[in-house]
Amino acid sequence: MNLPFLGHRHKKNGDAAIPADPEGIAALLSECELLRSQAARAGVRLDDTPASLEALDQLVPRWRDDAETLPRLGNDAGLYLGTVVVRTVPGAAWLIRADGEPVVRLASGREVEVAGAGQDWAASGVPELSQLYAEIAET
Repeated sequence: MNLPFLGHRHKKNGDAAIPADPEGIAALLSECELLRSQAARAGVRLDDTPASLEALDQLVPRWRDDAETLPRLGNDAGLYLGTVVVRTVPGAAWLIRADGEPVVRLASGREVEVAGAGQDWAASGVPELSQLYAEIAET
């Protein structure tokens, strides 16, 4: 997922872009409008907690029949996973790479490509979002 409208704010080494307003970027990336809408229709409240990831894992994946919805929902699922990580794992923060890809950087320096994980989850349900969160939070 490339977010070109965020612009390119390079670090000195040019490897990564750092947003000027981390809170604003976090708010933007947490919107996940399509995912939140689908979850609400299924009676799932997305409150940015690990428990909500477990609830998402239990949804019947009706979106898999819609080739237009699937990639958008996958991006939203990845961004939502990242939102939960950033809000609950100490030292985790959003980072926008120079190529526009949003990733989560952990306190250890490890970068997690959450958009791809969300795409995999939306397409096949594997790995589960709650499982991914547990693995990320453990490190």
